[in-house]
Amino acid sequence: MKKNRILITGGAGFIASHVIRLFVNKYPDYHIFNLDALTYAGNLESLKDVENYENYTFLKADINNAEAINELFEKYKFDNVIHLAAESHVDRSINDPLIFVKTNIIGTLNLLNAAKKYWSDYTNKLFYHISTDEVYGTLGEEGLFTESTAYDPNSPYSASKAGSDHFVRAYGETYGIPYIISNCSNNYGPNQFPEKLIPLFINNIVNKKELPVYGDGKYTRDWLFVKDHAEAIDLAFHKGEIKETYNIGGFNEWQNIDLIHLLCELMDKKLDRKQGESAKLISHVNDRPGHDKRYAIDASKINKELGWKPNVSFEQGLEKTIDWYLSNTAWLENVTSGKYQEYYKKQYK
Repeated sequence: MKKNRILITGGAGFIASHVIRLFVNKYPDYHIFNLDALTYAGNLESLKDVENYENYTFLKADINNAEAINELFEKYKFDNVIHLAAESHVDRSINDPLIFVKTNIIGTLNLLNAAKKYWSDYTNKLFYHISTDEVYGTLGEEGLFTESTAYDPNSPYSASKAGSDHFVRAYGETYGIPYIISNCSNNYGPNQFPEKLIPLFINNIVNKKELPVYGDGKYTRDWLFVKDHAEAIDLAFHKGEIKETYNIGGFNEWQNIDLIHLLCELMDKKLDRKQGESAKLISHVNDRPGHDKRYAIDASKINKELGWKPNVSFEQGLEKTIDWYLSNTAWLENVTSGKYQEYYKKQYK
């Protein structure tokens, strides 16, 4: 029996590393190929526990390099793509939008073109594209994003992801490539690069550095524990309907400032500090341009059709996340100093 050969892009990144770990362990009859360019946020140390598995292969390549992607498709004959590679930090997109266009749009097109070229027919093939709730724009105090919400991106990051979503659907309609798209809310959990709010603030609290909060901090986000997201991707990949979109959310809205105060409270307990000590580090800074006020996902479709729901409450997930970072100070040190890049050189020569 032919082994299912799955290409997971951005596999050394935060969400994809959890998806790879889940698939490699859960599906020993699959061969998982981890494709990553190992840019600043791609850390292979996050996958040390599976790197020697027989059904796992790491491939260093950039999705912006069409020739390299074509060569890999021809050589390894991938049956499916789970596309997670992306530039994903809004602040970076404001400073340098072109990088986001290149990776999120051109890179996606390179993968789609390779699939179109090397999949002789589309039997048992799937291009699964993971996107974000930010493509929908912003919400008022009420309402939820559904799969039919019109796109209205407000940052260069969300515009680039919206463009990639449109191209995936266009290739499905024009060329018949079988696809699924999912749009998720804010992820958090172990192994997240510390430019994102939760790991950044954990690291800053440990080192008694300022906690910079945009504006009044009253921006609302829906938070999803990364392992719950990986489980949702697993379900959508195996049981989702072709050409369908699934919104994946945590049913868990928090204003940033309230989340930060909860994080400070938990960190004071973990670090045996006086209650309120970490909250003194909060510093309000000028708001960023085009800051969306509220995101909130309606995940009822994937719940009703595929039976998925988050298993980890936010309080549980936040405590698990804090415990992981406090227990993995070497990982955090390596990723913040850049030493993690030496691991690839040592392990893969």
